[in-house]
Amino acid sequence: MDTEASMAPSTTTRSRALATEAVHAGRDDLAALGLHAPPIDLSTTYPSYDSRAEAERIDSFAATGTRLDGPPVYARLDNPTTARFETALARLEGAASAVAFASGMAALTAVLLARASIGLRHVVAVRPLYGCSDHLLGAGLLGTEVTWTDPAGIADAIRPDTGLVMVETPANPTLKEVDVRAVAHSCGSVPLLVDNTFATPVLQRPVEHGAQIVLHSATKYLGGHGDVMGGVVACDEAFAARLRQVRFATGGVLHPMAGYLLLRGLSTLPVRVRAASASAAELSRRLAADPRIARVHYPELGGAMVSFEVFGDPHRVISAVRLITPAVSLGSVDSLIQHPASISHRIVDEGDRRAAGVGERLLRMSVGLEDVEDLWADLCQALSSEEPVVRQGFSGVPAGEGAAAGTAPAPRPAGR
Repeated sequence: MDTEASMAPSTTTRSRALATEAVHAGRDDLAALGLHAPPIDLSTTYPSYDSRAEAERIDSFAATGTRLDGPPVYARLDNPTTARFETALARLEGAASAVAFASGMAALTAVLLARASIGLRHVVAVRPLYGCSDHLLGAGLLGTEVTWTDPAGIADAIRPDTGLVMVETPANPTLKEVDVRAVAHSCGSVPLLVDNTFATPVLQRPVEHGAQIVLHSATKYLGGHGDVMGGVVACDEAFAARLRQVRFATGGVLHPMAGYLLLRGLSTLPVRVRAASASAAELSRRLAADPRIARVHYPELGGAMVSFEVFGDPHRVISAVRLITPAVSLGSVDSLIQHPASISHRIVDEGDRRAAGVGERLLRMSVGLEDVEDLWADLCQALSSEEPVVRQGFSGVPAGEGAAAGTAPAPRPAGR
């Protein structure tokens, strides 16, 4: 059984480059174990013949939330394979610890519950955020209260019961950026949470700029292949201990197979992000010069996401792509395109959505690893489409044709 994965992040005298850490973090003990690839521990429970000693360990975890010495007790409490991923992600983000969850939303839920449990139920947040993050905060499903503001208003919005300030940068889906260091200064003693899903630690490490909590939907770039779902929070060990207690109580655990795939995904993260970012930058340049495009959104930070507003019908573009996949989510090796107002941000109130810059003509593209010329050719033919295309199981009929103009299906939670 692999019990070495819960080791603390390495304290080597010489810091290693990000690309090196991506390959080796969470794997430092493999050679000593006589292994090359990380093992997968699928056990849900573990034998223990000393029930008195086990009781003491469980009492210790209940009181402190710190990882147990020795083998796990139960998979909902900890798992050696997912612990390897946590160790690696913490190192890449420059944080002391990380705690993994079943999804990005499960991770955000745990953060909110951890703060609310000590009476800090108020959140200050800056739009835009991912649609389901916006909904979770605004709907008060966890008993939280949110004040929406722009970055300049954060300091004035903080109250004695404020437990968290939350920003996403670059933001989903407009790619709007905020100055993390300036925002962290405005927060004072209130923890700043930065959703770093779009940037990844390859492009920015919010902890270095004053953030205390870094959130990822690991489903996206960290996994990188569209075949694993997970979430992770990087933070200091004190808050990580609290998150482990919440995770144990609520059950939002990451499956060990997902932990294994996410650890594997980290090893190619720098290569994938840099290659896809180069293509996205080139596509944003070409789109900005295209007369069919009203506006292009591409962050100064760079990255593999590009959003653009069309003069024509965005639904026709979605229905006409052939190489690019029309689908929610992002960060995969293949390119995806979606209409945020219809899917990822549909659950956000229309007025709030528009105020945050998520208009009806906005399209968001996650650029993958295909050749940039092939991607451009597909975008060009889709943008030139004059007639809706009907695919099996999907109708490309534009809004207002075949239905009352302005009507839409009921809001529903959806992928990023």
